[in-house]
Amino acid sequence: MEYAENILGTIGNTPLVKMNALVKDVDALVLAKYETFNPGNSVKDRMAVKMIEDAEADGRLQPGGTIIEGTSGNTGMGLALAAIIKGYKLVCVMADKQSKEKIDILRAVGAEVVVCPTAVEPDDPRSYYSVSKRLGEETPNSWYVNQYDNPSNAAAHYESTGPEIWKQTDGKVTHFIVGVGTGGTISGVGKYLKEQNPDIKIWGVDTYGSVFKKYHETGIFDENEIYSYITEGIGEDILPKNVNFDIIDGFTKVTDKDAAVYTQRLAKEEGMFLGNSAGSAIKGLLQLKEHFTKDDVVVVLFHDHGSRYVGKMFNDDWMRERGFLEKEVSTAADLINDHHDKPLVTVKTGELVSHALERMRKFKISQIPVVDADGFVGSIDETVLFTKFMENKDIADTYIADVMQKPFPIVQKNASIDDISKLITKDNQALLVDLGDDKYHIITKYDIIKGIH
Repeated sequence: MEYAENILGTIGNTPLVKMNALVKDVDALVLAKYETFNPGNSVKDRMAVKMIEDAEADGRLQPGGTIIEGTSGNTGMGLALAAIIKGYKLVCVMADKQSKEKIDILRAVGAEVVVCPTAVEPDDPRSYYSVSKRLGEETPNSWYVNQYDNPSNAAAHYESTGPEIWKQTDGKVTHFIVGVGTGGTISGVGKYLKEQNPDIKIWGVDTYGSVFKKYHETGIFDENEIYSYITEGIGEDILPKNVNFDIIDGFTKVTDKDAAVYTQRLAKEEGMFLGNSAGSAIKGLLQLKEHFTKDDVVVVLFHDHGSRYVGKMFNDDWMRERGFLEKEVSTAADLINDHHDKPLVTVKTGELVSHALERMRKFKISQIPVVDADGFVGSIDETVLFTKFMENKDIADTYIADVMQKPFPIVQKNASIDDISKLITKDNQALLVDLGDDKYHIITKYDIIKGIH
């Protein structure tokens, strides 16, 4: 009979899968190292068990102890599986940008989850780096994993992932491409592959808001490059010790939008239901395609599973809110497509300014058309109201008819973006779209900006 002694015995030996639709313009054989076949559905299972076993061996982790780690979710899952089998408690500290699915999954497998704010400096006491380190110091009989600086992270990939790729490609691999977060995967795999063949190129995929690419190219840790980003699992605002920059041949950066769009495309065009970093990885590979020839064998590693992102990259409302949906925007109707069903907010000439202000606050809008019995006769704009308020503090009790400006221009729903843009000026911040049947909708400068790809 053939079976594993427990779930940890199923980690590793994940398949290589040939990519087709998305790489049809790439002159190389492109193979995906498909890490979702691990039991925790991510590449992090490998290093999670390795880090635990090494800590057990040298006494850092004692029987019945508590494992504490800051994680974007996947390392936490790997640690959770090992903790269950080996009898440890687990506390996972996560940033609040991580998907709800990741948090829920960790709790489902028995981990305690502590959520910290994303938009703080790494050394801020509220950051998930600081909180996980503090909990490790304060909790009795605990071990703080610190995957960023723990050498067992890269060692796991040197011992397993790298040899698997070499064997599966029969030593023909020429390029290895992977998203970089803690650095363990790229450094461990890269070290092994370059020992077999120094000519193999190792490329890291970075994200905007992260420091890796510039640091690799210049040796400068540029804090001006650090800002919040949406992409999960790759990029850092620190330099983890596991990132061996000497092994990495180069980095390419991928935008949040491209990462999200290509995560969807992997599912819809390749049948690969994968996580956010996979979208970054395949887009990064496409950005590097001029480096490949028809004789090359390019291996790209896909970290985790799409089930952890169903509320984000696989949710069209979420994608639309961030302007990530790839759609053709060429007419007035396209600009209001995602909110055309909402009623047009108006104010009457006989109402007071206070009524307009109340509607602006309630609906979070800046411009309102003014109507009377004859139709649209004027407009109200927050900037003008502010100027008038500075002149007259009692303006809230003034009639709309006494402060309104000229009415917004009206366009047909098939009006082009170019024609619409010409009507938006410093004196005219919005226009109305005639939808037919006496229905109208408003287009603002924000709608036009949102429609720009």
